[in-house]
Amino acid sequence: MTFPTPPAEPGSPGAGRRLWRPRPTGERQLVVSFRTLHPPRADLVLGGALEAAWQALTGGPPAGWGTSEPAGLIWSRRQLTELAYERAPRPTWTVVVGTPDRPAVATLRVIRTPEGVEEDITLTVGHGEGEKPALEALPELADELVTRHGLKTMLCQLREARRDLSTPPRFEHPPLPYAFVLGPAEVREAGRDTASRTPLKERPVRLGPNARPGFYYPLGDGETAESWHALEQLMRHLRGAPPA
Repeated sequence: MTFPTPPAEPGSPGAGRRLWRPRPTGERQLVVSFRTLHPPRADLVLGGALEAAWQALTGGPPAGWGTSEPAGLIWSRRQLTELAYERAPRPTWTVVVGTPDRPAVATLRVIRTPEGVEEDITLTVGHGEGEKPALEALPELADELVTRHGLKTMLCQLREARRDLSTPPRFEHPPLPYAFVLGPAEVREAGRDTASRTPLKERPVRLGPNARPGFYYPLGDGETAESWHALEQLMRHLRGAPPA
């Protein structure tokens, strides 16, 4: 968001100064935030949901991980699980990184809850001009997360931002919602009829087994603020609130 600069008096220190507006570069980031919940089994290995998302959206597995940046350890689900178990019941926060040819970074927080072991994940993938984010892979990824990884919720967003994931010293546009996903437990809580019949323009896509479905909700093209209105509509509907 930019604000106009009042004209300066000729000869004053501010004369000729203008607020710099960065030109669009065509670079974008796909941001996927999701939560999973696992029963606390002895053979549980963490990181599977993040690995599945990384593979679907970048074409390969994560490269490294650690408890701080730079993340210098080679990606290992087993070592991640061992660290989380050592720290339990305290939360474990880690950062996961990709390779220079496909910039990606994720944060993964493991939390022990009364219901089980929760993974709270945000994955960001950078794309340059002419590179298309793997949006077509999102419904299939959502289905895999629902079926195999105990997905609770997922929000997929697009934003105008640098491919290399660095943050410039200026304003950047916030991300815009592209899709939302509800897992089986949340569908049951909202009610299957409510979850499957929404006021959105596009019908939701059913995920997972029919007995315990999840739903994928398209919210628009991720290019305009109308997608925020669609997300708000959906949230109010799922919570049983009257339309705004």
